[in-house]
Amino acid sequence: MLLSPDFGLLFWMLLSFSIVFFILAKFGFPVITKSVEERASYIHDSIEAAKKANEKVVSIKQECDELVASARAEQVKILREAAETRDRIIGEARNQAKTEGMKELQLFKQQLQTEKEQAMRDLRLQMAELSVGVAEKILRSSLGTEKAQLDLIDRLVDEALVSKS
Repeated sequence: MLLSPDFGLLFWMLLSFSIVFFILAKFGFPVITKSVEERASYIHDSIEAAKKANEKVVSIKQECDELVASARAEQVKILREAAETRDRIIGEARNQAKTEGMKELQLFKQQLQTEKEQAMRDLRLQMAELSVGVAEKILRSSLGTEKAQLDLIDRLVDEALVSKS
């Protein structure tokens, strides 16, 4: 009995199932399918947005890497230019110091030569004055008489005549 249902029971079950199915098909299934489709659309849109966001992140990361590489290249360039400028300035300073040193050395040599020549002139002048003083003293002592003075004059005239001829 349990396994063989009655025709009336089967009829009423089929009728009630059909009514419930009709009501669900008319009012429930469209709402459910609409909700499922909206959820599927939301999930699809979320996936697309996630893909776009991922692509944007990849693009931004690539731009960031390019900026870092560019900044490093610029840093290397600036450091190279700074080193070249430093070397050039140091070279110019060395050359200028060398030139100024040579000028000062040359000026010092000229001053030394001028002072040497002045000292030699002063020495010669003093020697001449001393020589004249000594000669004067010698002449006074040796030419004390008139005869000695005349003999010296004759001898000097003879020497002058001999040197002119």
